[in-house]
Amino acid sequence: MTDNAQQQPPADAPELPTQYAPAEVEGKLYERWVERGYFAADANSDKPPYTIVIPPPNVTGSLHLGHAFQHTLMDALTRRKRMQGYEALWLPGMDHAGIATQNKVEQQLAEEGKSRQDLGREEFVERVWQWKEEYGGKILGQMRRLGDGVDWDRERFTMDEGLSKAVQTIFKKLYDDELIYRAERIINWCPRCLTAISDIEVEYQEDDGELVSITYGEGDETLVVATTRAETMLGDTAVAVHPDDERYRHLVGKRIKLPLTDRTIPVVADSHVDPEFGTGAVKVTPAHDPNDFAIGRRHGLESITVMDERAVITVHGPFQGLDRYEARSAIVGALRSQGRIVAEKRPYVHSVGHCSRCRTTIEPRQSLQWWVKVGPLAQAAGDAVRDGRVKIHPEDMSKRYFDWVDNLNDWNISRQLWWGHRIPIWYGPNGETVCVGPDEQPPGTEAEGWKQDTDVLDTWFSSGLWPFSTLGWPEQTPDLKKFYPTDVLLTGHDIIFFWVARMMMFGLYAMDGEVPFKTIALTGLVRDERGKKMSKSFGNVVDPLDWMDKYGSDAVRFTLAKGANPGTDVPIGEDWVQAARNFANKIWNATRFALMNGATVEGPLPDASAMSATDRWILSRLNETVAEVDAYYEDFQFAKLSDALYHFAWDEVFDWYVELSKTTFMAGGPAADVSKRVLGEVLDVTLRLLHPVVPFVTETLWTTLTGGESVVVADWPADSGFRDAGAEREIEALQQVITEVRRFRADQGLQPGQRVPARLSLDGTAFAPHEAAIRQLLRLQPEGDDFSATATLPVAGASVALDLSGTIDVGAERKRLAKDLAAAEKEKVAANAKLGNEAFLAKAPDQVVDKIRGRLAKADEDILRLSAQLDALPQA
Repeated sequence: MTDNAQQQPPADAPELPTQYAPAEVEGKLYERWVERGYFAADANSDKPPYTIVIPPPNVTGSLHLGHAFQHTLMDALTRRKRMQGYEALWLPGMDHAGIATQNKVEQQLAEEGKSRQDLGREEFVERVWQWKEEYGGKILGQMRRLGDGVDWDRERFTMDEGLSKAVQTIFKKLYDDELIYRAERIINWCPRCLTAISDIEVEYQEDDGELVSITYGEGDETLVVATTRAETMLGDTAVAVHPDDERYRHLVGKRIKLPLTDRTIPVVADSHVDPEFGTGAVKVTPAHDPNDFAIGRRHGLESITVMDERAVITVHGPFQGLDRYEARSAIVGALRSQGRIVAEKRPYVHSVGHCSRCRTTIEPRQSLQWWVKVGPLAQAAGDAVRDGRVKIHPEDMSKRYFDWVDNLNDWNISRQLWWGHRIPIWYGPNGETVCVGPDEQPPGTEAEGWKQDTDVLDTWFSSGLWPFSTLGWPEQTPDLKKFYPTDVLLTGHDIIFFWVARMMMFGLYAMDGEVPFKTIALTGLVRDERGKKMSKSFGNVVDPLDWMDKYGSDAVRFTLAKGANPGTDVPIGEDWVQAARNFANKIWNATRFALMNGATVEGPLPDASAMSATDRWILSRLNETVAEVDAYYEDFQFAKLSDALYHFAWDEVFDWYVELSKTTFMAGGPAADVSKRVLGEVLDVTLRLLHPVVPFVTETLWTTLTGGESVVVADWPADSGFRDAGAEREIEALQQVITEVRRFRADQGLQPGQRVPARLSLDGTAFAPHEAAIRQLLRLQPEGDDFSATATLPVAGASVALDLSGTIDVGAERKRLAKDLAAAEKEKVAANAKLGNEAFLAKAPDQVVDKIRGRLAKADEDILRLSAQLDALPQA
């Protein structure tokens, strides 16, 4: 604020502290909101429902910037809908995170010198529950710090009793419909976690390895294969070549010697082989490679497993007991000694799959597992988007969704863990297989020879039920009836495959074709200020709690929302959070000033005829902003709505309307009373518009300004339809006058607070009523008897004459401007010369030519500006 000229505040004016201290108010405000039940949704309400699906964070997790980003946006959507009169439900909860949680407890046991096998399954699972109660769920408390307006009374956990019943129910339904089956396939095996993991839990990276070329066969019947995994050759059961490859046609159907073993293997012709790649011959290891497994099935080949679950070799004496890397080295050495290595390349950089949780290299492995037949489920999930029942936003992300659901392989759902939903299958003494539903008893006891499957279900199986299991399904609860289908799923584009597709498939299947959500709003990922992925290895990971402690939760939220363009990654740096903190302080200081000057919300707004053009302008702009923000919300344009609110609040309300109104406030009388009521109205609406994104500072200010119960339950602003194009044009012209004179003052080196005598020629213009404000904002004092106009500025039909004789050396200033003008003209001549040279243009790179064009444009701009300044100065 400049020139805090004000009257004594009204005796009954609400008071605010001189500074905003987020740490002193945020925690108390949040607990008050929860205690008053503002976030609790009522299934029996007559209000229209609005439901947001929260991606359940892992019980092992803590709040990171990605969480803070998405939670900010979900909270903003929910808070706005609640203010609009919807029965808004944002249901919190956590995922049991099978592998991650089991790893945590196993690490804890290792520190005690124990393993899960030492405890046994039952005692180990009990230990995990104890860990969950003691250490799990830290993120829930951190969500409160962020301000998440979730219904804590409905908090769920993917392994609580109700959700476990839902898991068992849908498993049996899928099993009875022959959509779940058991089969041997190649799976991704983690030798560290000792479990299968899904394709989407494998992260690929470029690793240094080795490529060795090995001669198979003897005498005239030889060929060369290349491999990066020499240890798997112990399980080779064929060599494959392309059917049309003339080089090997004479070998197809024959058996050749497999080195280091006493076995012979056939040469088979298969169109999967690329004859142009390498030697055109590939080793086939059906038990340890997905492509080889498929070839093996097509040709009836034997599958030989050569490694155990810890990737230790289990066959062929000399190498038995070695881990895969030791065996690789030993086997290559043995082959070399036999003269069978014809080429070696080290390092050989290639893409290698790693477990997303522990970073161990994945081992493809044939295994007996449970699978979901996804064909019909995926078809339904694709159709729901194609026929418009579910909208994907932004729309161009639909292609990624279709690329995934239209090409889904059957889903491996069994995990070799102890923590999770145990597969409800029982095996009998005579080979029986029985699926047990949630209300059914096992078919027999262990003493009678019945045993339950030891595997648990993939974590994504239970989280795929989240939109309806959390509402009470399979029971037909009031919550399910009121709040399903949900309205919006807001999540990162990176888990379309993990979670979104699973929920779509299960929701449509379990809920008789009813979609789980109407809109999928996809966000980008949070990156550092240089656009680089945040990673511990890069050293650029930020704990959002540190920023909340330093700048307040509102500042973190506003920074994240201001960067949230749909589907686009979000760069964020501490400078931006600091700027958002400054915005919160600006809102605070401006509201405090307004309250001290009598801004009020009492009584109806005065009639427009009683208002000044400034009053009508700000109300017109206010309503346009309401409409603009509403449109952006409906399009999930969080960055644009945040930017619109930022510039309206800071630029138009605080920097222009408040400043233009100061002279009115000082003068007092009816005009001041009108402006005080208008200012109160503008602040009331602006704070309500800002609330969903910055809830804490707006709560404090709005309740102080209005005396209302809470902005959380206040009405969302509506566009009243009031517009005044004439007032908008008038104030825009006034802004132009003030801006041009300010620029001239700055160019002349005048200090912002330095007062200058001036004559304003405003008669016959719309600016006449604004003379006092113009003089106040521009530090222009009335002209005296010795006034001598040394510079005259014609702006927007008005004329501002300034007497600079006592403030600057006109002669020296003319010399400085003339020198700068000559330099600009010289730059223009040089740029024109190069751009007019055809030979230069033919050879110069585009970026060089563009740079010269930019210099020319800048020179033209400088010439106009400097010439105008010279014209405004008197002759020395």
